[in-house]
Amino acid sequence: MGKRNFIPKWLRPPAATPDGVMSLADHLREVRYRLIISLAAVILAAVVSAIWYEQLYQLLLLPYLRAVQLLAESDPNLHPSTVISGVVTPFTLALKTCATAGLAVASPVWIYQLWKFVVPALLAKEKRYLTIFLAVAIPLFLAGVAVGYYIMPQGISVMLSFTPSSVPVTNLLEINQFLSLMLQLMLIFGLGFLMPVVVVGLNLLGVVSAKRLGKVRTYVIFGIFVFAAVATPSTDPFSMLALSVPMVLLYLIAEIIARVHDRRAKRTQSA
Repeated sequence: MGKRNFIPKWLRPPAATPDGVMSLADHLREVRYRLIISLAAVILAAVVSAIWYEQLYQLLLLPYLRAVQLLAESDPNLHPSTVISGVVTPFTLALKTCATAGLAVASPVWIYQLWKFVVPALLAKEKRYLTIFLAVAIPLFLAGVAVGYYIMPQGISVMLSFTPSSVPVTNLLEINQFLSLMLQLMLIFGLGFLMPVVVVGLNLLGVVSAKRLGKVRTYVIFGIFVFAAVATPSTDPFSMLALSVPMVLLYLIAEIIARVHDRRAKRTQSA
């Protein structure tokens, strides 16, 4: 109760029950509490990130500079250049950059809040499984963000390489649009890398069996490629493959883990 006294009465989540059963009103109160805590963490992290906005801006432009080098090697006639158009664009650009940085920095908090929202309905043994889920989900999300960042130069160079090279051309790249594209790509990769953790979590909770995962494997792989084609905002094949191939491999790893878990569970039941 000591910790709950620091929380305003209107915001306090409902007290957990032994069986995890809640009324609809209590579920809504729980959702409100978890969302407010998550948003507060993201906003706080975004505000702190604003202190290093100049460094963040330079960091986000590194993929563009690398893409320029790749283009100079493959087609010297192309001359890409960045521009900022509009009076309020620099301000909105700063907001987008800091908000995305805040989402990444605060990922342990909002993933933990997601975990805590599910925990009341789980048994003690299942709560230990979700602790493992939390420990794996955060690095995977950040790894996905990092992959989205590092594949961006190749994606930019592929898209700009379609510019006719018969005559010298200057490609004007609107910086706000470019960074929005890049931030979307990083978030999509981060969320995409969480997919296998969700699959393993559902298996550990008994929602889906490894046998079922094997039966739907072909459909899942097809769906992953469709998702990657639709979700990657740059629409270049390199970005699509960079997202879909790791997701397929992670799904296969998740299926193997599920098979090992189901075999152990079957041996335990028969013992």
